[in-house]
Amino acid sequence: MTALCIAVVGPGDGAPAGSVADAEALGRLVAAHGWVTLCGGRDAGVMAAAARGAHAAGGLSIGLLPNADRAGAAPALTVALPTGLGEARNAVLVTAADAVVACGMNPGTASEVALALRAGKPTALVRASTEAAAFFASLAAQAGAAFHAVATPDEAVEWIARELDDGAGEPR
Repeated sequence: MTALCIAVVGPGDGAPAGSVADAEALGRLVAAHGWVTLCGGRDAGVMAAAARGAHAAGGLSIGLLPNADRAGAAPALTVALPTGLGEARNAVLVTAADAVVACGMNPGTASEVALALRAGKPTALVRASTEAAAFFASLAAQAGAAFHAVATPDEAVEWIARELDDGAGEPR
């Protein structure tokens, strides 16, 4: 069986401390489930924190870098994949994921969440503003996608586990 891949997305440079802490917790929780952590790969903000959390828990993390080389990759990544795609790598990241969790929000993160919803990927927002949660919930309803705004990383992972369960205790 292939491990599930969970994308942890959010701001890089200038990410709020709470979003960084949530992403690191998510990396640990994803690893504890035996899942793979996917992220944008840069040594900044949510991306670096998710990789650190996965590494600390003995998990696998894969970063899809925007550049054509590994310069600036988060040091805790298990695998750093240069794409040369710039922000277009967001579409690759979301496509590769079985589910997406956002910690914090900026324009790049908003694009990843919108792409995830359009692709029908279960998508959770941790500590989202009321406005962001309402906006993405309306997009999810239009796309028929599973969406949940949660208060903690634990709630996000529990919800994803339920969403990805095939009813027989196995991932879909």
